[in-house]
Parts: sequence; structure tokens; C-alpha cells
Amino acid sequence: AMAPEAPLEQEPRGRETVLLVEDEESLRKLARAMLQQLGYKVLEASSPGEALALCEKHEGEIHLLLTDVVMPLMNGNELSQRIRAMRPSVRKLFMSGYTSNAISHHGVLEPGVAFIQKPFNRQELARKVREVLDRA
Repeated sequence: AMAPEAPLEQEPRGRETVLLVEDEESLRKLARAMLQQLGYKVLEASSPGEALALCEKHEGEIHLLLTDVVMPLMNGNELSQRIRAMRPSVRKLFMSGYTSNAISHHGVLEPGVAFIQKPFNRQELARKVREVLDRA
């Protein structure tokens, strides 16, 4: 017999707006699809520069920055600081194919920041995004 679908409460949903920054197109499309399936509104950028431009011109709120850590020209941490300067209430979640330990050793991320390791599935993303958005 087919296993029943996992109950929905394991995949918390939301309606917030997420700014997704990922320079690899296939990964960006995948993450966008996952987020949209979970109910989020997605603004997507393929580079930090594009993300900053979106931040300036987007008229609504942006609740979460979901960004790759390691990108050409500007890393995710630097990008998040610039975005925080424009939009102080934005939450941030970093993603990378490297482990969080490897990255914090390189001083790219402050300890204790929210981090999800690639590759991730939709359930992992769903939980992590809600965890960051629901943090007091």
C-alpha cells in the first residue's frame, strides 16, 4: 500500500513575502517553487545587486531574506547588513552547500544566525522559514 501523505502540520505554511537570493538558476527556481507551494510570496534575485534593487523598489513589506552565503562580488552576510539598513525588520535565513561550521570558521556568518544546509527538501525549508519568522 502507498504510504499516506504526511500530515500538513509537518509542513508549516505562511503568507509572508520572502526575498530569495541565489545565483544558481536551478536552485533558485527550486527554492521559489517550494516557497510558493507553501503559500509565500516570492521576490527573486540572482545576485546581491539585484536583491538590493528589489528592496528599494518593492512597495510592500519584505519579511524574510533567504540568501545563499557564498556568491560572487558580495557574500550573503554583507548583503543582509545592507538590506537591514534599508529594512530593519527583515528576518534572515542563510543557505549554503557548506556546513554552518565551515562557514562560521571563515568569519562569513556571525554565530547563531539561522542557517539551512543545501540540499534541503520542502519540509525542512518550511520548518526553518517558520522558525525564523516566528522567533520573538
